[in-house]
Amino acid sequence: MRCDRFLSKALVLTALSALVLFIAYTFFFENRMLRLVIDRLTADSRIADIVVTSVKPDAQTGKAYTTIKFLEYDTRMKPLPPKYFTFSGNIIQFQSLVIRFDDAYVKAGHPLKGKSAYIFMKAFVLNDKDTESFDINTVNNIPTGYEVPGVSRGFQKKIWREFWRYALDPESAKHVGVKNAQLEAPGTQFIPGKLYSVKIEHDGGMRIDVQSLPLILKGEKELF
Repeated sequence: MRCDRFLSKALVLTALSALVLFIAYTFFFENRMLRLVIDRLTADSRIADIVVTSVKPDAQTGKAYTTIKFLEYDTRMKPLPPKYFTFSGNIIQFQSLVIRFDDAYVKAGHPLKGKSAYIFMKAFVLNDKDTESFDINTVNNIPTGYEVPGVSRGFQKKIWREFWRYALDPESAKHVGVKNAQLEAPGTQFIPGKLYSVKIEHDGGMRIDVQSLPLILKGEKELF
């Protein structure tokens, strides 16, 4: 009789211990998943760096011409060939097509739709009634850094025309999990001695972060 009672108590304790462990594991797993979801929804990626390489005043016009170096990164964070733009002002904006995917893809960390996509379109300065503008990419063409070596350019252009159709047509976009696609134009005042990093938020749009250039570069005339 005592043996049966002892065995019953042991079984109850074992069951309780298993339940506690199960609850603890579930709590840990859910918290971990929640943190991952939050991380994905609040994460961002650097997509381009910009520095001012020169500021040259023009005595005849009274304007100061600012030249910037624009360095974009591909999806593997490898730098693409840099581009240089010169403007008669230093409040510079970057027009970009930003594509946001449904939150479910971001939460799940989908390999292709787990963060917002983007394509730089123009670098420009609004100067009173005039606009100074340089094309970076154009609609229906293959964006810089996306051309695949060894594959027919004609075939790639056809694929990209389809991409542009999906990106710019809301009804078509819904069928491939796109929440919305819109043009954005983040900008700021660009001055020498600063590093400007364009970043894209995984569930949102673009922003420009600013920091001082590393001290090791101090004295490099083309950057200060």
